[in-house]
Amino acid sequence: MTAVHRAVLDAGGPVLRFDQPVLADNSVSDIPVITNLFGTTERVAAGLGVSIDKLDDLGEFLAALRSPTPPNGLRDAYSRWPMLKAALAARPKIVKSAPVHQVVRKGRDVDMTSLPIQTHWPDDAGPLITWPVVVTRPYGSSAEDVDLYNAGVYRAQVLGRNTVIMRWLPHRGGAAHHKSWAEQGEKTPVAIVLGADPATLLSAALPLPETVSELSFAGALNSARLRLVAAKTVPLLVPAEAEIVLEGWVSPTETAPEGPFGDHTGYYNPAKPFPVMQITAVTHRHDPLYLSTYTGRPPDEPAIIGEVFNRLALPTIRAQIPEIKDLWLPPAACSYRIAVVSIEKRYPGQARRVMMALWGMLPQFSYTKMIVVVDTDIDVRNWDDIAWAMATRMDPGRDVMLLENSPMDYLDFASPRAGLAGKMGIDATTKIESETTREWGQVMHTSPADAEFAADLVSRCFPDLKT
Repeated sequence: MTAVHRAVLDAGGPVLRFDQPVLADNSVSDIPVITNLFGTTERVAAGLGVSIDKLDDLGEFLAALRSPTPPNGLRDAYSRWPMLKAALAARPKIVKSAPVHQVVRKGRDVDMTSLPIQTHWPDDAGPLITWPVVVTRPYGSSAEDVDLYNAGVYRAQVLGRNTVIMRWLPHRGGAAHHKSWAEQGEKTPVAIVLGADPATLLSAALPLPETVSELSFAGALNSARLRLVAAKTVPLLVPAEAEIVLEGWVSPTETAPEGPFGDHTGYYNPAKPFPVMQITAVTHRHDPLYLSTYTGRPPDEPAIIGEVFNRLALPTIRAQIPEIKDLWLPPAACSYRIAVVSIEKRYPGQARRVMMALWGMLPQFSYTKMIVVVDTDIDVRNWDDIAWAMATRMDPGRDVMLLENSPMDYLDFASPRAGLAGKMGIDATTKIESETTREWGQVMHTSPADAEFAADLVSRCFPDLKT
């Protein structure tokens, strides 16, 4: 299934539905598997409730959430009505019954091996849940405190009929909630949502401000109040329209080696200990669908989602570093390890200031190990443009900045030590004033009149040419 999924995704193909997935014991599951839901940027945008051409507006909305400005009089308040309306719609609605509780299995009836959970790569340690929305809350909160919930996408390895390993990294919200319970010697209530609506799933993956609930934001994206229902065996509220929900408790002390599994780096990650979760109930619709994906060397669905999130993050980045005009995180570089930035350059040393500002601005940029800064005449998404700028505007002895022992994803095998790595900044901008002692070259351009003449002539003489 993963091989088929990869081939279709690489060709920009449709969402896939496998009606008769074969389980580990060679029996056939009656639960269809859905993959490639986010296989194109257009479908990712649709999941966010917008078209591709409206992504920039949504990015501005996200930037406003991080640093909202007060309405300037009644006229400005009316202009902000879409934002206010979304905020009002974000309040979840609690219901007493829900489609996700049409079938409820508890205790001995829980059997994770009956679900069509994929083993994606030949040397994977076993079945791996790849598209879960993991719902948690901090110790001391109540089940009704939805604004305190965290919804994150963390993969989970199936250990047996009623146990999984919860792989949440220490800097993620779910891990912080688990720590708050573990410090009190208590197990953590957790709900794993399989087959959430696209807005909820993407909200769980978005780098939202800590003050914004992922579940509430999903309601804003859907322009409707998110419907939640009380879980059957844990003190949590879960999405009422979900396909499947796994309820249970994560141990404060018990861990198990998770992995190895094929990862977004294109390598198998090593086995590491993570907390163990006991499943106390599996609830689902009468005819549920199991949503799945794979992670691997791009292209994959996370990389395509990353392209869209890149655009959404740009207004937030510009609010902090106004001289940035465009930014690209190449999917081939795992969507975060290399960044190419264009700036409106005004003074010497500005490119280096931008590099340091990016590394310190957002947590995700702490794992970006190379930043290339270029001028605004360079297309940051065009490798030929980037190579030309580096070849003609960068001197290795002057324009490369190296850092040592900075934070890095432990999955980066190139790092000398796990969690620590070097960083490199490359200034491929035009050098001005004190940055150079030589006269700088003048870039050649075709005159606008000649370019217009040529375009008209070519279109008439060679109508089949794509120019």
